Amino acid sequence: MQRRDLLRTSAAGAALLAAPRLPAAQEQRVLRFVPQADLAILDPITTTGFVTRNHAFLVFDTLYGWDDAYRAQPQMVEGHVIEDDGRTWVMTLREGLRFHDGEPVRARDVVASVKRWGARDQFGLAVMAVVEEIAAPSDRVVRWRLRRPFPMLPDALGKPGANVAFIMPERLASTDPALPISEMVGSGPYRFLASERVPGSRAVYAKFDGYVPRPGGTASLLAGPKLAQFDRVEWLTIPDASTAAAALRRNEVDWWEQPTSDLLPTLRRARGLKVEVLDPTGAIGMLRPNHLHPPFDNPAIRRALLGAINQADVMTAVAGTDRALWRDGVGFFTPGSLMASEEGMEALTRPRDIAASRRALEQAGHKGEKVLLMAPTDFPAINAMSEVVADTFRQLGLNLDYAAMDWGSALRRQANRELPERGGYNAFCTYTAGVNQFNPAAHNFIRGSGLSATFGWSTSPRLEELRNEWLQSDSDDARRRIGREMQRQAFLDVPYVPLGQFYQPTAFREDLTGMLKGLPLFWNIRRG
Repeated sequence: MQRRDLLRTSAAGAALLAAPRLPAAQEQRVLRFVPQADLAILDPITTTGFVTRNHAFLVFDTLYGWDDAYRAQPQMVEGHVIEDDGRTWVMTLREGLRFHDGEPVRARDVVASVKRWGARDQFGLAVMAVVEEIAAPSDRVVRWRLRRPFPMLPDALGKPGANVAFIMPERLASTDPALPISEMVGSGPYRFLASERVPGSRAVYAKFDGYVPRPGGTASLLAGPKLAQFDRVEWLTIPDASTAAAALRRNEVDWWEQPTSDLLPTLRRARGLKVEVLDPTGAIGMLRPNHLHPPFDNPAIRRALLGAINQADVMTAVAGTDRALWRDGVGFFTPGSLMASEEGMEALTRPRDIAASRRALEQAGHKGEKVLLMAPTDFPAINAMSEVVADTFRQLGLNLDYAAMDWGSALRRQANRELPERGGYNAFCTYTAGVNQFNPAAHNFIRGSGLSATFGWSTSPRLEELRNEWLQSDSDDARRRIGREMQRQAFLDVPYVPLGQFYQPTAFREDLTGMLKGLPLFWNIRRG
């Protein structure tokens, strides 16, 4: 599989390589970054795409932020008080917070923002289920009245996984959360320069001089002071891997988020470059069926896939032959986490048997329906997963419609609930950060809430019961038990097929220092 042959050099990449890096750029403190894929959707509430989430962390801020020990720390709030046996939370905003349009950040902006987020995010839905009222008694005070205690409220408001509870002006946050906003006005360390955006090619951000970093402490993942050290951050979309690698070696870009595995040896040997893994929890790949339409509305047909998919084949395609960069034998929770177990794992770890899976499909009543698999050709990791899964589908005799498209089109199509012939789909491959699968609160893809679940819309009353039980549990022993039961049920309902865990290296100029662990973040990092 030659992933670099899937796309020819993009116009953006050609233009970049044709122009020398000017000394003036260094004087202006410009950071040039090659993202994992094009920034096709700007609104971080309407999509769970990580490229949009990463963009949003430049522009917006959050009330709390997880540190690198995965504990929620105050960020936009100076603190909170818990009253009424945990049923009332009073949060006070820090002084001096301003949006990029000059308006102060007010409590009513927060109320509208968390309501918009809470209508889309799976952890947010759990929060809103216990909320009786969110009020703004003054410009800096937000009061939550809950039907019952919810001690994980800061965790929900500060988590790194999409969707993130970003705070935006009330006029934007009051819009329909299902409809994307295009005006990017936040209170984060960088302003989005809409006039310089070129879809499919470039997004540009400028340092926000009015940003007030959290005082004191040390920057740690999403917590601590966010210090913008560059005047500009330029995102340059370069779909062709060899072009991106050449730009990095020639000092024409500073940072390539996701180099392909076949180019890692060359980048490691190149003078002036570093290759590192930022996220120790890795990324979990998955095949997400659409549960609304045949054939994957039938759980027996979804179960038939479990014995055919080979996680090692998928992960080798994504991350290469270096076993230090991936693992198979991955279930429905992040390996090593409290919720992870061996329950039901033989479905994924026993020898692969295509013939047996074919028989299982027949016994499940498979009628030869066409299966439309979305495959983004400009997103190497997901494209690699899609190719291996597509090959497995062909071996199973599925009537495959391999729908190659760009990542932006795939993101937009994910939300379409119609039949494939009307713009919908039957399945897609994706991945999420390992930290998002530590527990069922932030684990979007294990939800069984039907049309309110994330794209793919899986239904499982039992998984929902267990998730609600976990949210109210108060001991690690109880949570471990729930984890085993959830995994057992997930192997019956198959909300998705786990594809393995990989550790995505990133490559950057060695003169960049202060890069934080966890995800691509643009504060604290500096040159020299």
